[in-house]
Amino acid sequence: MSGFGILSLVTFFPLVGALIIAVQNREAKGNARWIALYTTLFTLGAALYVWAHFDKANAGFQFVEELNWLGGSIKYKMGVDGISVLFVVLTAFLMPLCILASWEAIEERVKEYMIAFLLLETLMLGVFSALDLVLFYLFFEGGLIPMFLIIGVWGGARRVYASFKFFLYTLLGSVLMLLAMMAMYWHAGTTDIPTLMTYKFPADMQWWLWLAFFASFAVKMPMWPVHTWLPDAHVEAPTAGSVILAGILLKMGGYGFLRFSLPMFPLASQEFAPLVFGLSIIAIIYTSLVALAQEDVKKLIAYSSVAHMGFVTMGIFTFTVQGVDGAIFQMLSHGLVSAALFLCVGVVYDRIHTREIAAYGGLVHRMPVYAVVFMVFTLANVGLPGTSGFVGEFLTLVGAFKANTWVAFLATFGVVLSAGYALYLYRRMIFGPLEKPGLRKITDMGYREMVVFAPLVLLTILFGFYPAPLLDVTAVSVKKLVSGYETAIRAASAQAKPEIKTP
Repeated sequence: MSGFGILSLVTFFPLVGALIIAVQNREAKGNARWIALYTTLFTLGAALYVWAHFDKANAGFQFVEELNWLGGSIKYKMGVDGISVLFVVLTAFLMPLCILASWEAIEERVKEYMIAFLLLETLMLGVFSALDLVLFYLFFEGGLIPMFLIIGVWGGARRVYASFKFFLYTLLGSVLMLLAMMAMYWHAGTTDIPTLMTYKFPADMQWWLWLAFFASFAVKMPMWPVHTWLPDAHVEAPTAGSVILAGILLKMGGYGFLRFSLPMFPLASQEFAPLVFGLSIIAIIYTSLVALAQEDVKKLIAYSSVAHMGFVTMGIFTFTVQGVDGAIFQMLSHGLVSAALFLCVGVVYDRIHTREIAAYGGLVHRMPVYAVVFMVFTLANVGLPGTSGFVGEFLTLVGAFKANTWVAFLATFGVVLSAGYALYLYRRMIFGPLEKPGLRKITDMGYREMVVFAPLVLLTILFGFYPAPLLDVTAVSVKKLVSGYETAIRAASAQAKPEIKTP
């Protein structure tokens, strides 16, 4: 298919909404909110249409759109496969919830806030749909700008520091990726991602290209030790900003490993797998221990995100179907669960205006509905069977066990630690006597907040008991990815063996 189609509509419709808001009167806050909500709901409907008409038996790219853009070789090319289509749906799903969560929380510069979020949605959707290196890079880097503004303008007391730290960390890694992309273009003569996924780069070149891409994706995940920007960004970001940061932006790193590192640089991926395993285990155990020591609710959840992303990188670099399937499922589940946890923090923060854990206690007496909702997502964060959090962790551990039993053992120890910090947080906030100042008059969740949480609760439990709607979509593409990697490794090992000359 050529020209613009459904993927372009999904990607750029939020931009249309942003332009409509831009011409509105600054005082018309209500108009900006409703336009943003309707825009994101329409985008969600279009994304669900893509999911509904996606051929699960086809391992290739679907809904492909192609137009000449910059010269003859660089094109506007969009498409999705089983790995990327669900991230498009997740992005479109979380955005209306963010708009609803910001409905009463944001009172200053509402018009600009909604424009920033809609622009961010377009750029995030573009990352998961782009099939050209240049197009991918523009979307990937462009997302920094609206998130930088969201944190820097509507964030907390140290928002400027947090926004600059976020921007500089992620930009530095991406500069190396840009250099690698230029080298790939000069060597392969194309920026077409599907073509590059089957192109055989020389082994010594793969080594450097892998490191350059790793520098960008590791910061974006973020992996230990380049994770320090994340807690600061989460603490200072407004609630909806934290939701998008944890729910979508972190997943771009894992998606990048699956789209670029494994298929394009298989030999380097195999060589660097022990390094990734080591960093993943440190992330899982170390950041879980750091989370136990936190006194700020948002910071604790932020460190838990780093630990959960450790399971993702571990699963991807097991090079097994179970590991990669588990990594993708873990990213999708974490997108729901971590987003919901930050929304839970936003509910009480809007009422008490503090994130200190010590300021809470006994909330179950005044907020029983909130206590139940918070419990569901706390247990999902732990990875309790029956929640979506369990499926992803279990599959990544199965893949890790096949690759390296010690890695699997140490990662399982991290699961125990996650139960420790999550339940410790829940006990301190929800149970105990209601004696802290300001809590005796606190009110339970309203109808708007229940509307926000209802789909998140339902999906978290549904995918815990019935993960097939997600795993069926990814299955064929994951098998193709893993078999392509294995074929490349076998070919390289056969080539390395010296030929035996017969007399």
